[in-house]
Amino acid sequence: MSQTLASRVSCPVFTSQDAGYAPEVAGFNVTIVHTPEYVVAAQSAADVAEAVRFAHEHKLNVTVQGAGHGSYVPVTSGVFISTRRMNQVSIDVASRTATLGAGVCWDAVVEEAAKHGLSPIAGSSTNVGVVGYVLGGGLGPLVRSHGISSDYVSGFTLVTGDGERVEASAEKNPDLFWALRGGKGGMGIVTEVRLRLVDLAMLYAGALFFAEEHIDAALRAWVQWTEGADARVSTSAAVMRFPPFDVIPPPLRGRTLLTVRFAFPGSSEEGARLAAPLRAAAPVYMDMLGDLPASQIARIHSDPSDPMPTWTSGMMLTHVDQDFASALLRHAGAGVQSPFLMVEVRHLGAAASRDVEGGSAVGGRGANFVVGLVGVIPPLFQTVMPAAEEGMRADLKPWLSPEMTINFMGKPRSAEHYDSAWPADTRAKLTEVRRKYDPHGLFAHTK
Repeated sequence: MSQTLASRVSCPVFTSQDAGYAPEVAGFNVTIVHTPEYVVAAQSAADVAEAVRFAHEHKLNVTVQGAGHGSYVPVTSGVFISTRRMNQVSIDVASRTATLGAGVCWDAVVEEAAKHGLSPIAGSSTNVGVVGYVLGGGLGPLVRSHGISSDYVSGFTLVTGDGERVEASAEKNPDLFWALRGGKGGMGIVTEVRLRLVDLAMLYAGALFFAEEHIDAALRAWVQWTEGADARVSTSAAVMRFPPFDVIPPPLRGRTLLTVRFAFPGSSEEGARLAAPLRAAAPVYMDMLGDLPASQIARIHSDPSDPMPTWTSGMMLTHVDQDFASALLRHAGAGVQSPFLMVEVRHLGAAASRDVEGGSAVGGRGANFVVGLVGVIPPLFQTVMPAAEEGMRADLKPWLSPEMTINFMGKPRSAEHYDSAWPADTRAKLTEVRRKYDPHGLFAHTK
C-alpha cells in the first residue's frame, strides 16, 4: 500500500525498510522511538489532505509531528505525517503578521521578525515548533507582560478528518478557532498558522544564578518579591542540577544552582530598578541579566537545543508563600538528592489571566504559578521520577490549583488525567468540536 500512498502525494513516503524512515520520525526526546506503518514527509497542505484521505479509506489512525517536542508515547501504527519540511516563513510588516508553515520553529520566526524590529510572543525554547506550542496555549518568557502565546494567533489553515482544507479564524469557523487556541489536538492537522507580532527590539532580561548554599535565601526572596511584582515583569525560579558533561559551560558544570529568569520589555534603567531586590537577595554567583536583543530571547532560559532523553511533568498553583518555599526546598533545596535536572516555578497572572475576545480553550488562566519538572536520566523515568513527583505533589497540596494547562502536563497518566487540563465546560465544548471536524476519529489527541 505504500506505493499507492506515494502515488497520491508529491512528497517522500517512507516505511521501516527505507533509509529516510528513522530520521523523519525522530523527535527531541530520544527515548521515544516511533515505528508507524507509513511516514508521509509532507511538503504541502495537499500532501496532508491526501494522506488523511488515504488513512480514512484504509481505516488507519493518523499522527502528526512537527519539530518533535511533544512526543510522550511511541507511535506504533497508522499514518505518521511529518510536517517539518513545511517551513515557510513570511512576514507582512504593514500588518505585523507572520504566516508560517506547520513545521516552523520559533527561532526562524524570531530571526525573521527581528529584521523589522518585530517579535513574536514565543516560547522559552525557540527550537520548539510554533504550531504544537500554540495549540496548547503557551507560557513563554513574556507571559505576564504579553499573555499567552496562542492569544496572538489570528488564523489557522488545517485539514479536517474528512481530508478537507478549512480556515479557522474569528470570522471563519469560529468554533474551530476557539478550540485550536489551547485545545491541543484532535480537530485536524494544522498546515499554516498566522500570528500577530509586536513592536519589540530590546529587553532587559536574562538570569541571575545563586550558589547552592544561597538557594534557600534567594528562593525565599523571589517568593516574597512576586507578591508585589510589576505586571510587566515575567520571572521564574529554577533549581538546576547541572550534570558534569563537557557540553555544560565550566562555571555551571556539575553544580547545583538557583537561577532566577527575568524578562522586562522596557528600558535598562527601569529593568535594573525592578530587578534590584532579586540581585540583593543573596550573593550572586553569575549575573547574566542586562540589555538583551529580542532576537536572543532564548538566552533567558537557555534550554537545550539538541535531542536528549527527557522526562517532564508539571502542576499549577494558586499562590506561593514562605510555607510553600519551605515545602519546595525539602524536595529541591541545597543538599537534597533530587532525581530532577530542574524544578522550576514560573510566575503567571497579569496578562496571562485575561482571555482573548471571543474566548479560547486555554486551560489554567486562573492559576498564578506553574511548576515544571524535568529529568534526563532514563533509568529513573519509569518509577523514581513519578514517585518523587507524587511526593512533591502531596507536600504542595495546600497550594495546588484545580486548573492545569496541557503544555506543562508531560505524559498523561490516563485519559482522565489528560482531560484535567481543561475545566468541564471547556472539555465538553472541545468534544463537540472534535466530533464535528474529525467525525471518523482519525486524529490521536490523548498522548
